[in-house]
Amino acid sequence: MRPRKGLADYFETALPKIVLGPTLLCALIFVYGFILWTAWLSFTESRLLPRYEFAGLVQYFALFANERWWTALRNLGIFGSLFIALCLVTGLLLAILLDQRIRAEGFLRAIYLYPMALSFIVTGTAWRWILNPGLGFEHLVRQLGFEHFTFDWIVTPGMSIYAVVIAGAWQSTGFVMALFLAGLRGIDDSIIKAAQVDGAGQVRIYRSIIIPSLRPVFFSALIILGHIAIKSFDLVMALTGGGPGFSSDLPATFMYTFAFNRNQIGLGAASAMMMLVTIVAVIVPMMYSETRRQRHG
Repeated sequence: MRPRKGLADYFETALPKIVLGPTLLCALIFVYGFILWTAWLSFTESRLLPRYEFAGLVQYFALFANERWWTALRNLGIFGSLFIALCLVTGLLLAILLDQRIRAEGFLRAIYLYPMALSFIVTGTAWRWILNPGLGFEHLVRQLGFEHFTFDWIVTPGMSIYAVVIAGAWQSTGFVMALFLAGLRGIDDSIIKAAQVDGAGQVRIYRSIIIPSLRPVFFSALIILGHIAIKSFDLVMALTGGGPGFSSDLPATFMYTFAFNRNQIGLGAASAMMMLVTIVAVIVPMMYSETRRQRHG
């Protein structure tokens, strides 16, 4: 005969559901619920206020006919590729440097990680001062005697997106370094010692053993950095405001401008859904490929 459960047993079983229930409910409403609401608005002719009459793909046609949207997509390609590449390469090099057990490792690690503690608003504001031709780096170099030195990317339409790359990479590189450093410290030393016994040099050990062993770290860093790049908003708004003109616009700033400043909620919703589709199109195949490789590896 099975013993009857007491009140304590029932409470112990129900406690996880009680704790997780409100969080799950909030996620369903305020994340997935609003995603569905935004998706529906993208198929309406909503402007200043939401309208719920179905209008087909009119907002998507208007979106892809908008020159500013194509500029935002082109900027996303430039910003995303350079931002991710700089963070990965610089973060890996810094992690390899710190992995040599150098002096003041803790101090250097704190310096490299410090920018990640700042918000993108603070980072954008600080770099706006640094890159301001009349106040920042250019002004400083000219005061040192180089009167013809020019570094005015932040106010040059064709170069402003590269100023955003510099600020974004400066903030996120330390976080990537921490990921790689943790991965380096987790590699079995016996494999490296065996390679050294076989006569392998340091460069070959890193190229053939250590860096390939960091594949999961590369994968995690790539997903995180890609997500940051696609949804970047506050950095651009604080640094360039999307300008000059709309030369440094990204999809996130485009969505905000049209949805809240130009009272075109439907068009803004359509751009938001395209951002979601982009994230899914990038992340899902990568996760599937990595999962399949691990399963068959």
